[in-house]
Amino acid sequence: MQKQLSATCIKPYVSSVFLFVCLSSCLTPKRSFDKLQTPKAPDYSKNSTWAALPETKDFADKTVLKTTMHDEQANAQVDVFFIHPTSYVAGRHWNASLSYKSVNKRTNKGAIKYQASVFNGSCKVYAPRYRQAVLYAYLDKKGNAPKAFDTAYSDVKRAFEYYLKHYNHGRPIIIASHSQGTDHAMRLMHDFFDNDSTLRKKLVAAYLIGRPIKKNSLNNIPICDSANQIGCLIAWNTMKWGSTKLFHEVTTNLVCTNPLTWKNNTQYADAKLNTGSVRVGFKRMDKGLIDAKCSDNGILWIHMPFHRGYPKMKHYHVMDYNLFYMNIRENIQLRIDTYFKNQKQ
Repeated sequence: MQKQLSATCIKPYVSSVFLFVCLSSCLTPKRSFDKLQTPKAPDYSKNSTWAALPETKDFADKTVLKTTMHDEQANAQVDVFFIHPTSYVAGRHWNASLSYKSVNKRTNKGAIKYQASVFNGSCKVYAPRYRQAVLYAYLDKKGNAPKAFDTAYSDVKRAFEYYLKHYNHGRPIIIASHSQGTDHAMRLMHDFFDNDSTLRKKLVAAYLIGRPIKKNSLNNIPICDSANQIGCLIAWNTMKWGSTKLFHEVTTNLVCTNPLTWKNNTQYADAKLNTGSVRVGFKRMDKGLIDAKCSDNGILWIHMPFHRGYPKMKHYHVMDYNLFYMNIRENIQLRIDTYFKNQKQ
């Protein structure tokens, strides 16, 4: 059953409607959280509990084919702590074990390759595996979801603490995430950065993509409103032009950073500002294809062209990073340059 589901329900660019139906009917947890054994907590001193580390060969080292990109982690002066999205798409348990090979494979070939790799031009990439909540937890109405998400976050928090103690060595930090990873990243920002001025001074920026984030969610970390602002938060959720609902809900007052202008406003940005989107397959970069505009209620609207490698959908959640891949890569470097320039002043 698991193999059959992987061939039908679990595809990187499957439509959200089909996925919703699939999750409602196949391989969702049938018992409550308290009646199922929680997988063993990971030991972050072991390299196997990390999806990406600077000194290991992994999918965060990848660069898009037919480009001049290079993996510069060996020389990078800044770290990124990247929290990957859900790859435990459906299953019998509320949290994934790190021993699930198929889940780890989807993490590697999905988020680590298409998202975490964008940072390898200027950052050392640290991406922990964690006992992620099953995707169905976002649909649960019986009280299991908070426990599943708490379990997942407990791993992310311990991984970050291990990173700070053993890997960081006082270097500047970028926090980055997508989808479920962003839910955990927001808690991390609250627990470690918002009320700690010393750690906050090390924050270059937080790229918290793919989940609704309300304005004023953090007390001491502002929303980014320029391409070179540092110590601030960046967020967006990509949907078809004209969409009014995000994750089946009407939204208001959300942070929406336009990744073509890096402004937090509703100004339209023409596709000519898009310096490179990565198509499905990770084999080439396409310039000038995707435009962007933040709607009044905080959704990032785009027009998707009829172009091979870019499927037409309503919800472009899974493509939040790769539609603006080169703009993000360039922006990371700009913010890092600004950070070090400010340190010298």
